[in-house]
Amino acid sequence: MLTGFEKIIEKRIQQAQKKGIFDHLPGYGSPVELDSERHISEDLRMAYKILKNADCVPPEIELKKKIILTEELLAGMKETAEKYHLLKKLNFLIMKLNSMQNRSIVFEVPQQYTHNLVERFASENSKNNTS
Repeated sequence: MLTGFEKIIEKRIQQAQKKGIFDHLPGYGSPVELDSERHISEDLRMAYKILKNADCVPPEIELKKKIILTEELLAGMKETAEKYHLLKKLNFLIMKLNSMQNRSIVFEVPQQYTHNLVERFASENSKNNTS
């Protein structure tokens, strides 16, 4: 779902396409080079290429992969003590990822426990109300 600002941008891009503004840009009609290494300095390109070919990834990407795997495991589990321990592991991985990235707290990945607490309190309230 697009935000208001993104809708304005998308509308202006579509208007420009209809007017043909993009038709005479350099590279028009030729394939886009998605794996360009122009943003990497000349002296680091070979080292990055060797690391990429060896399937070496930055620690942040490795952590994100572990987080996704842990979330998938959690989704298939029933409510058990093992699920609680896996949830603690997930929150630790998220905390580790957030501490590695040097950015504002607003953009941090949220930990995965608040939703479960709300569900638990709701189920306890419904039990108390029926008693």
